[in-house]
Amino acid sequence: MQLGRWIHTSAMLVGLSFLLGGCASVSPTSNGLDQWLADPALQGATVSLVVRDARSGNTLYQHNPRTRLMPASNLKLLTTAAAMDLLGPQYRFSTQLLSNGIRQGDRLTGNLYLRGLGDPTIQFADYQALAAQLASQGVRQVQGDLVFDDTWFDAERLGVDWSHDDETTYYGAQISALTVSPNSDFDAGSVLVTAKAPVRVGVPVSVEVFPPTDYLQLSNRAVSGPGNTYGINRRHGTNLLQLSGAVAPGRQSQQLVSVWEPTQLVANLFEQALKQQGITVLGRRVMGATSPAGVTVQAEHQSAPLQELITPLLKLSNNNMSEALLKAMGRKTANSGTAAAGVVAVAGFLKRQGVDTATLKQVDGSGLSRQNLVSAQTLTDLLLAASKQPWFNAWYNALPIAGNTDRMTGGSLRYRLRGTPAQNNLHAKTGSMGGVSSLSGYITGAHGRRLVFSMISNNYVVAGAQVKALENRVAVALSRWDD
Repeated sequence: MQLGRWIHTSAMLVGLSFLLGGCASVSPTSNGLDQWLADPALQGATVSLVVRDARSGNTLYQHNPRTRLMPASNLKLLTTAAAMDLLGPQYRFSTQLLSNGIRQGDRLTGNLYLRGLGDPTIQFADYQALAAQLASQGVRQVQGDLVFDDTWFDAERLGVDWSHDDETTYYGAQISALTVSPNSDFDAGSVLVTAKAPVRVGVPVSVEVFPPTDYLQLSNRAVSGPGNTYGINRRHGTNLLQLSGAVAPGRQSQQLVSVWEPTQLVANLFEQALKQQGITVLGRRVMGATSPAGVTVQAEHQSAPLQELITPLLKLSNNNMSEALLKAMGRKTANSGTAAAGVVAVAGFLKRQGVDTATLKQVDGSGLSRQNLVSAQTLTDLLLAASKQPWFNAWYNALPIAGNTDRMTGGSLRYRLRGTPAQNNLHAKTGSMGGVSSLSGYITGAHGRRLVFSMISNNYVVAGAQVKALENRVAVALSRWDD
């Protein structure tokens, strides 16, 4: 989410600790946790921290355990665990090329439908492959319309109460059942904009957009020069990208920017792909119509299975993938590809695991909304329940692992807790928004005792790095747990 994929370094904190009221330990020793929760950086903030034995579920330490707070990307723990249970580890997203027409030589008489079933991992090359599959069947002309069917999900492109400040960012990209990702991180609904600065100062930068498309328009006022002032703004309701500022001479800057209406971008790209294969469509482009009964599959692309997709999702805290899973769960359980139906599906999973859903509020899949409210108690309930599931190992390994510098192993924790007992020990989900930080997961103590824990901090006014440093110190204290 907003800061969920940024790298948080552990800033060293200076100052004496003052004991805060309301910290209750049910263990003979707090193992130093009282000290870190009493740090001045958290003065005036609200913190919920729960530590439990992973085998028995017994509470070892608690501080405001049932206080509901904004969890940021820790909400993805709920979404992905429910998805592994409801959709299954082998679940695959699908994108289909369909027709209600009849083949007559190299002509297809009837409409051609590109039907998206929510795949946030599909890329331009995959759409090109779908067009190539059609061409390999000898089709050169479609005597009908080209219909882009994104009706598997609803038309609500953004989550509930998402901030307008996030609208142009990759982590706030619009959600569609028919979308495209510009990279292997699967940042669906975005394009990659590369600005290259000439060596000569004052000369305009050159700009490349990937996937290559004329769906976006550029207003380029960026130049080669000092100051590192380059930036991109997408005007609301449009795909006009306004580039301004300076890029250092001879250097380049790459930035992901969300698009307005990703289904339209897919239409632009797929029409390109058909032309590349020498396939002509005589009819119209039709947007958002439902594929009729009786159509036949001409070509199909499937994603990797969910048990593999949760690795980039959790390691890199991918919002769009989380929202696609939420709506996919709604579609499966209630035949409704909406976030609201997905939330009901997640609640059903939690209830079956004995988690009290009356004590939490979920409105999206990623945690980007500030209306989400969860307590550390609830998150530890989930962590304990997940550990008993047949899919647990895949889900556990998909969590970021502290201090492991491999990007798809350490994820958002890869630069944190190096050289401590928590390195390659802590498996946990991070979360960050303005004034919000969270860390929840699994860690092994000094004598081999497996712990689950959750720490959520809200309403602090210090730099986020200071709170991340406190989370690190809590993790180290847990890695040294000695009772």
